[in-house]
Parts: sequence; structure tokens; C-alpha cells
Amino acid sequence: GLELRGRGLGAKQRDAAAINAMYRELSGLPIQGVIVVGEGEESEAPLLYIGETVGAGASSGLEVDIAVDPVEGSTLAAKALPNALAVMAIAERGSLLKVPTLYMDKIAIGPGYAQDLVDLDASPADNLNALAKAKGVPVTEITACILDRPRHAKLIEDVRAAGAAVRLIGDGDIAGVIHTTEPQDTGIDIYMGVGGSPEGVLAAAALCCIGGQIQGRLIATNAAQRERARAAGIVDIGRKYTMRDMASGDVIFAATGITDGSLLEGVRLSRNTIFTHSVVMRARTGTVRWIRTEYRDVGARD
Repeated sequence: GLELRGRGLGAKQRDAAAINAMYRELSGLPIQGVIVVGEGEESEAPLLYIGETVGAGASSGLEVDIAVDPVEGSTLAAKALPNALAVMAIAERGSLLKVPTLYMDKIAIGPGYAQDLVDLDASPADNLNALAKAKGVPVTEITACILDRPRHAKLIEDVRAAGAAVRLIGDGDIAGVIHTTEPQDTGIDIYMGVGGSPEGVLAAAALCCIGGQIQGRLIATNAAQRERARAAGIVDIGRKYTMRDMASGDVIFAATGITDGSLLEGVRLSRNTIFTHSVVMRARTGTVRWIRTEYRDVGARD
């Protein structure tokens, strides 16, 4: 499926290889897994749909929640643009928030700050000033990462009016949130704005492993979206979720680069070898492993 990068194909063609490969690998693990964040409802996706059970340990395997995004940044992958990832999080049963595929308003910062230093219910200016004060710098030295979408025109205007800088990204808000944990390297101090709810849970899983804060609130703008939320067990659509609400316990987060990006290098091919670059994080140990892998003699095995 790697040859599909940059071909500009439809989403189903573009994502099918990643979905099938992820499903195949999960099916071989000795777990009783339930997809809580996936490719949509059962009626919308043949594999990795919300509520699907996966794993080879039907009777004796570890019971876990699984959140997946086989192609985070699908448009990025289609156009061979930076920061497309394959992402997964696994945690003990009941540790990951089950969310429908709705939008989610989010705000996130890295570790080392007082709890609830920033808040979804505060104004952008108040959040930026609070962060600047905590960092001991003027607000002009703060940079906010925001998805480049028309819906964020007012947010972008407010951030700039407060004196902070804006880093716009086309897609890939999981990487955007993770970048807040290393602002000295990435230049990103805070993530703000509306993106997908699956990406919100996966970003929370990453922060659960490496530290930081994130808040999220689901957005349902019509009756169909509200019904989707109710079907997923969401009673209070306006609830503000903290990181611990979305991901807790011994979370394992993993991502592999599909295209080159600021977080990971993309997949590379040679005649009989595939090269990948991945990151694996674990909450219990606080470890972050950067893994470069060579899959040799691919052609011979096929």
C-alpha cells in the first residue's frame, strides 16, 4: 500500500492498506481487544469499527481498549505531504474514552505546569497570557499550533491580537499536540482549536505517557450528530474532558511515520527492504523509544 502515497486517490483506496495491515497485526496478538476509537460505526467500516473485538486471546488474553488511526492525515498521505502517521494506543479495559466520530474542541500544553493552567472555557488571550506567565516570558514568545481551517479564522485573529504567534498545520493534530511537549525543539507551546475527537483521545494517550495537559469537548451541531453521541454512550455532550478522562492507567502509544514529518521519518522502500521510523511510549515506565526498523527480503517472502 505504500505506493499509494502521493497518488491523490480517494480515501477508501488510500487507507485500505493501512487498515488491513493494522487489523492483521492486532488479530495475531494474545489479547481481548475492543476498538473504542476507530474508523467509524459498524455500519460505516468493515474493519476497525467502534465496538469491534480483535485479538487472538478470546478466552485468556489481556482485556484492553484500543484506539486506532491507521492514517492520521489522510490528505497528507494522498499528497505526499509531511506528518502523515499510523497511530495506535492500547490500555487496560475501561481506560480509553469511547468517542463517536465527531469534532472536538481541544487545548493542550506540555508538562511542567500547574494543573488546569489553561482551560477551554477561558479566552485565547487569557490562556496565552497564563502560559507566558508560567514560562516566564512575554506572550510575544508564545506560539500556538492551529489547524488551518476556515472555522479557526476568529481563533487565529484572537491569538494574534493577544500578541502570540500562530503555526498553521494542514492536518495531523496528534503530532501538533505532541509537539507542545518539546517547545524548545518544535517551537510550539500550545495547541488550540477544533479537530477530530478520535485524534483527541489518541493525543491524550500520548500525553498520558510523556506528560502534559489536554482538555476536549465534543461538538454536535445537529440532531444526527447528537444521536451519534448518544449511541456511543455520551450523556452530556457539553462535558469538558480532561486528559485523565480520555486516557489513564498503563497506556501504550505508538506511531509510525508514513510521510516524512517533524515527529517521524516516513516509510522508505528499496528493492527488497522496507524502512520504518516509529515511536513507542508507555505511561507506567515513562519510556519513549524511537525505533528504526528494516523489513528485509520483502520481495522474496511475498
